[in-house]
Amino acid sequence: MASLLEDHLFQYSGQGPPPSKDFFQVIVTRNEIILTSWKISVRLDCKGAAPKQQKISHHDFLHQKMLQQEVGAVFGERILEHTKLLCQGKFDFLERLPDDILLKILANLELKDTTQLAQVSQRFREICDCEKFWEQTVRYRCAEFTKDMEGIASAMGWRKMFFTFFHSSSSKEQQ
Repeated sequence: MASLLEDHLFQYSGQGPPPSKDFFQVIVTRNEIILTSWKISVRLDCKGAAPKQQKISHHDFLHQKMLQQEVGAVFGERILEHTKLLCQGKFDFLERLPDDILLKILANLELKDTTQLAQVSQRFREICDCEKFWEQTVRYRCAEFTKDMEGIASAMGWRKMFFTFFHSSSSKEQQ
């Protein structure tokens, strides 16, 4: 059976905390953590400096508190905790599902449940805010939607279409 896990389990990058302008990246593979840093400076002695890269096993990362503190300081506690969970073999397979499958799952949830799901992670927030999700919502949940309205929805945005037309018409029906 093929593995559900790719070689790269997680990757995150960003600028370090002030006053540093250095750039950092953490990659979690199946076997190791790869930390890379690029020195960003106007000083001549730093110009053209190669990035520093450190590779460490999951086991060693879990036992090196100084390295964990560095990851936490650069990327934040949320990224540190996620990295530690991956090193412990705790994978969130729902987060790894392709968007089209997640959209099919979202189609079966109540809209209020999708608003709660959007608060779980950045990925879920992005998918619950995307145009594909709102197009799916309008098409499947709004019986009054006609083919003539499709052009309007495409022009004004599917989310706006849902809240301006369908949400207001359902409120009138309830009165």
